[in-house]
Amino acid sequence: MSGEIIAIVTVGLTLAGLLVGLFAWLRADMIKGEERLRADIVKGEERLESQINGVRGEVVETRAEVSQLRERMAHLEGLLEGIRDFVTGRATTN
Repeated sequence: MSGEIIAIVTVGLTLAGLLVGLFAWLRADMIKGEERLRADIVKGEERLESQINGVRGEVVETRAEVSQLRERMAHLEGLLEGIRDFVTGRATTN
């Protein structure tokens, strides 16, 4: 074999080795990036779930407050009707 052929084969093998090494490095870097992305997604899901649970709790509290206000309004309406009947002199039928 001539020196030129040996040089060409050597350069080819060196380039092939570099390509294999670079692809292995790139694959490992992509796997690390994927793991970080998955961890961020899990954290985001947990944060979103806690926010949704917080909103659900607020809705339950709001419903309870509306129910209490409804009862208080009914009580006030009854009192106002009693005052109106007293002022106008209407007799209540019980």
